[in-house]
Amino acid sequence: MQNLPNSSPASIATSSMATAPVEDSSLQLALSALHAAEERKGADITLLRTTAVSLLADYFVIITGFSRVQVRAIAYSISDAVEEELQRLPKHMEGQGDANWVLLDYGDVIVHVMMPQEREFYDLEAFWGHAEKVDYAELLTN
Repeated sequence: MQNLPNSSPASIATSSMATAPVEDSSLQLALSALHAAEERKGADITLLRTTAVSLLADYFVIITGFSRVQVRAIAYSISDAVEEELQRLPKHMEGQGDANWVLLDYGDVIVHVMMPQEREFYDLEAFWGHAEKVDYAELLTN
């Protein structure tokens, strides 16, 4: 995702873009989480649209952190950013203690922040292989 000056993901998602405005509140939340993760140097960020393959959520955001401290920092940064930008708190947050895999469940968006070993072992991208992988960088550059 490219950094755009003076623009939060939520404001970009709701603004008029050259093609079509993004009016999906779930996508706005996912983009806000992505941006917060990037600010904390989250790596290998993946956005999956799961509406066609699951009733659990509309989007999954999967992020790698390289230490337990970084995993926690990414998770708390996401929680803070989403609350500030969209006035939403996670319905459930799990895994902060061990910080190998922190899950933030917003209902329509589930965010997974994982250490590399857990990400490789559980391979959520393969498990949800029928979900659409969203090129979020394109959403923010249109």
